[in-house]
Amino acid sequence: MSPDDPFAPHPAPPAVAPHPVRTLTDPADRRRAFDLFLGTLHHGPITDDAWEAHGQAPDEHWLGVADPSGAVVGSAYSFPTRLTLPGGARVPVAAVSGVGVRPDRTRAGRLTALMRAQLTAARDRGDVAAVLRASEAGIYGRYGYGVASRADQVRVTAGAAWRPEAPAGGTVRMLDPDEATGLLPGLQERLAADRPGGMTRSARWWRRALRPAGPPAGEYKGVAVHTGTDGVDDGFVVWGVAEGDLATGGTDEVRVQQLWAAGPAATAGLWRFLTGLDLAGAVTSWARPLDEDLDLVLADSRAHRVTGRGDDLWLRLLDPDAALRARAWGPGGPVVLRVHDAFLGDTGTWRLADGAAETAAGTDPDLECAVDALAAAFLGDRSPSSLVAAGRWRELTPGARARADALFAVPGPAPWCGTFF
Repeated sequence: MSPDDPFAPHPAPPAVAPHPVRTLTDPADRRRAFDLFLGTLHHGPITDDAWEAHGQAPDEHWLGVADPSGAVVGSAYSFPTRLTLPGGARVPVAAVSGVGVRPDRTRAGRLTALMRAQLTAARDRGDVAAVLRASEAGIYGRYGYGVASRADQVRVTAGAAWRPEAPAGGTVRMLDPDEATGLLPGLQERLAADRPGGMTRSARWWRRALRPAGPPAGEYKGVAVHTGTDGVDDGFVVWGVAEGDLATGGTDEVRVQQLWAAGPAATAGLWRFLTGLDLAGAVTSWARPLDEDLDLVLADSRAHRVTGRGDDLWLRLLDPDAALRARAWGPGGPVVLRVHDAFLGDTGTWRLADGAAETAAGTDPDLECAVDALAAAFLGDRSPSSLVAAGRWRELTPGARARADALFAVPGPAPWCGTFF
């Protein structure tokens, strides 16, 4: 095989990073690192009020990379969370954010040094994987991340009529900020446990979402919860409003920031509520799960439009053995899968069969892939057959892809994270 073959075993990378990376523990250093990150996104520094309210948390892990002068010119941090896998198991992962290198210090290996230090530290802490949301899709594949779930951007016409057989039942009530702060974290935690890709959210995440500091604090934000016919809260929505231009007859647009529901009735109930709000022309949402088929329950299917589809959660397996053993598997097999990790220099082989995964060192593989390509199938977003067809996986034994499709397919909702971090 060619040394550039993505499926070939790779030698371990050098143990010494080309640029010094250090842990940032001092709050002032962390704030400077966060301001550096904001600058890479073309934003100004964080305000004093915003930093005081939710600038950091004790369980976060902050890193900085320096230039020859010793000045920190790149940053990355992560916070602990748990990720739901197919079958319902939840594993510890590092949720990565704040990644950036100062524009005059890029293209010199500093981001690679940060990523290597961060992934190694997370693996040493016992994290099974790292997850992130990518500002640029072309960056993170080289570090072993792959798109593990996708989501739709949607637009629904306000006042849209619903089919008479559409799911119904339950009630919707609005919450004030104090009620939302007390109710939503626990409700979302329960709902996220039922969907692959669902993740727990930190207290700081909720403070930023429900009690923003600085200029966004003045923007309108609505919160409502759906209660099922059994009296149990089973969904919620958080939304904002973009005002239309009254001079030109424009109408307001309701913009969904979060919408979680336990099932079809709660989903329909929350969308009925949103589309029934007065003085609005449309309801839009930035990321909805691929199996939320609103067009099937609207009287006019064209009242619901998918305006875009893109990546939702990026996943980087750090302990493939623990991850493969933790997720559920469909019937069938066996399939021997070999996974190559070029960035961290690891290669492993597993036998998948009869609803379980076990190591199979020394066994010839039926399929092989790089660790970033495994992410595409790991939560169930893509089938092994589609990845083989795209050249992302390699089939070494004829018919193995079909057996792998059955193994990776687990009944349940489509993978979706729905959490921006």
